[in-house]
Amino acid sequence: MGQLCWVYLVLMSLAFGLGSKTLSQEDPHSDVYIVTLKQAPSAHYFEEEVRKHKGNNSRSHQRWSYISKIHDSLLRSALGGEKYLKLYSYHYLINGFSVLITLQQADKLSRRREVANVVLDFSVKTATTYTPEFLGLTKGAWPQEGGYGTAGEGIVIGFIDTGIDPTHSSFADDVSDHPYPVPNHFSGVCEVTRDFPSGSCNRKLVGARHFAASAITKGIFNSSQDYASPFDGDGHGTHTASVAAGNHGIPLVVAGNYFGNASGMAPRAHIAVYKALYKSFGGFAADVVAAIDQAAQDGVDIISLSITPNRRPPGIATFFNPIDMALLSAVKSGIFVVQAAGNTGPSPKSMSSFSPWILTVGSASHDRVYANSIVLGNNVTIPGVGLAPGTDTDKMYTLISAVHALSNEATLAIDMYVSECQDSSNFDGELIQGNLLICSYSIRFVLGLSTVKQALQTAKNLSAAGVVFYMDPFVIGFQLNPTPLNMPGIIIPSSNDSKILLQYYNSSLERDGSTGNIIRFGAVASISGGLKANYSISAPKVMFYSARGPDPEDSFLDADIMKPNLVAPGNSIWAAWSSLGTDSVEFQGESFAMMSGTSMAAPHIAGLGALIKQKFPHFNPAAIASALSTTASLYDKNGGPIMAQRAYANPDINQSPATPFDMGSGFVNATSALDPGLIFDTTYEEYMSFLCGINGSSPAVLNYTGQSCQLYNSTVTAVDLNLPSITIAKLNQSNTVERSVTNIAGNETYKVSWTTPSGVSMKVTPMCFFISTGEKQVITITFNATTNDSVPSFGRIGLLGDGGHNLNIPLSVIDWMKDPVAIVVLLLSMFTGCKVQGEVSAEALKMIHAKGGCICALLCYSKTVLFSLFKA
Repeated sequence: MGQLCWVYLVLMSLAFGLGSKTLSQEDPHSDVYIVTLKQAPSAHYFEEEVRKHKGNNSRSHQRWSYISKIHDSLLRSALGGEKYLKLYSYHYLINGFSVLITLQQADKLSRRREVANVVLDFSVKTATTYTPEFLGLTKGAWPQEGGYGTAGEGIVIGFIDTGIDPTHSSFADDVSDHPYPVPNHFSGVCEVTRDFPSGSCNRKLVGARHFAASAITKGIFNSSQDYASPFDGDGHGTHTASVAAGNHGIPLVVAGNYFGNASGMAPRAHIAVYKALYKSFGGFAADVVAAIDQAAQDGVDIISLSITPNRRPPGIATFFNPIDMALLSAVKSGIFVVQAAGNTGPSPKSMSSFSPWILTVGSASHDRVYANSIVLGNNVTIPGVGLAPGTDTDKMYTLISAVHALSNEATLAIDMYVSECQDSSNFDGELIQGNLLICSYSIRFVLGLSTVKQALQTAKNLSAAGVVFYMDPFVIGFQLNPTPLNMPGIIIPSSNDSKILLQYYNSSLERDGSTGNIIRFGAVASISGGLKANYSISAPKVMFYSARGPDPEDSFLDADIMKPNLVAPGNSIWAAWSSLGTDSVEFQGESFAMMSGTSMAAPHIAGLGALIKQKFPHFNPAAIASALSTTASLYDKNGGPIMAQRAYANPDINQSPATPFDMGSGFVNATSALDPGLIFDTTYEEYMSFLCGINGSSPAVLNYTGQSCQLYNSTVTAVDLNLPSITIAKLNQSNTVERSVTNIAGNETYKVSWTTPSGVSMKVTPMCFFISTGEKQVITITFNATTNDSVPSFGRIGLLGDGGHNLNIPLSVIDWMKDPVAIVVLLLSMFTGCKVQGEVSAEALKMIHAKGGCICALLCYSKTVLFSLFKA
């Protein structure tokens, strides 16, 4: 007992001494803080007007002006004559502001009775020619709704990203004889700067602004790289905007090669850009919240965020952070919100988009690949990548390594990176002319210190017949996308295959017996072209980098919410590129680029959401999310289960069937989503009840929404939300869950079937039901634990309608009683009355210590310390 109490005292000192820092401590440095007030935002005051007119009403503008003055008055009153800099007034989705102040000033503000919350600003990061066809748009969704010429018309998608290149033809408004209409519900403006001159916006690109106040005050904004305008100096924002809503039929030419015609998912949708991320540093929450607030105020229908936080939000639950709470108010205003899951997979619980009101999208492959190969003189063929032409047919070329073709003046001692072929003056041109130059693809290429383009220029200067890049063995787990090469060439992405190439090359060298000098290069090879796409691979599959569930409620507990919600094409996606984009060195100066990530998957769903919103204008955000989720596919194009890659190294070898924690409901089905049959509807009030049901959440709810939890049913938990999925993180013997569906199609009879998670028995009622148009049906599901297992298990509920509608609801269940730590805590709580729920105050610790002794105090203390010990 004495040793345990000693540990307890150490933990107390760490927690309340070195391990914490209060606002009252001295800190001479200023930083940006996001301050929210207890008074509700404008969107809550004028809810009906907002829904009807979006931002176009004078009363709302008067209210916003009044709130901004209140913010200024509070700052003057609280800080007196002290220096501060207010960056933004947030008044539409949250009532608050961001301000540059010291820690002491933040302490003063936090003590004001009007102030609900003071949060230190945090950083965020950015996380097609064929995908419309792969998703079935060209033969399904588009023709059914009038063709691509009207797909998404009238819907405004707001992009919180790195900006846009307004000169790109994907965003022109004169590419067809059918003129773009003016979206009357949208009131945004086009910011005019030197980099974004007057006329940059049009009826397609209807609004553009930039937000960088937080970055500027932190002193890290570089105007020469980041552009103090909506212009995209990175490329990421231009790419994502065109994936969702780029014009149809735009010729895609890269490195002088034609790869087809590009199109967005909703090619007639309008685009509004809210630049809050930048090439050199990413972005900050204060700027992102300002962008979201403005987008909602302007009247966008959809918000697309291909961005994720750099760290998991601290506090009582991940949902309570400024970005997610601003998006909750956006959803209340009727805005459908889509966010990238993050590129932190494949480890479990790596999710970066947490909240149930956000549709979280993971990344999957499609079946188009570009691959070329090199055929060696010993008849061995090695696969590779490279958007490049091949060498002459039926001709073999001599292979010469860069390290064996040095000029008299060059040595490895002078240039240790000479194998990367970055400087043509290092090499003997006569030796390389007409031959294949072998170069090393090292970690410096990944970091951008060396480039493929420069190596190609070296090869051209030396009149080489082509270039062969082998992968340096130190480059581990890096996925190399097809790279444009403007001459015959190949990049061998596998270090093992690279060894095979080098072994053949070295064994074919003839050397002088006495000097060891090379007298003959005996290795020969030919390169096949990589410009023609291959469609034979199995797809889709969940990519290794795509973030996985379960959804974390906080740092230690799993949420009863399915994440990701679904997956969409995100790997090797062709889309528009900024003329000055620098995010991918290999595509600099090109009009299109091929990129991979959940950043590319999210705008696919944003565009498809626009098609649903166009067809069903009355749909709220939850209904759109339901239509996309319940109709998602569980099978690849060959009829087998969708696979998920499980490792960075050799991802196609390390794979297994995808679970709901990999892909949510499955791979999006664009055509079926436009005719879902039944809808799972979730209201703002339900989200609020869920938030109020989290232990100790009442202050946080009041802080962010200005509303008291007394207005809501705080007994509602996440599993009670009417979502098109069911996740039970802690199944204690049994649990009964209800879901309600609404029929938006014709009268139909549905049969209910299900697959049961292992270790659980299930009962679903009714097993068959008839439902008329517009009617609702409650489905009751009872789960009973039958075995002891702490590993997540999965199942599905299927609703099969006789009118052709098929819906699937993913299930995930964990029996928490099988966790040994949980059993100990449960037993102790039975004897002492301790509760391990959330953070425990110092006063509560004293009471627990007096009641249950040192062991109970240690276990009931703070899960932040306790569970970190058990996890270690």
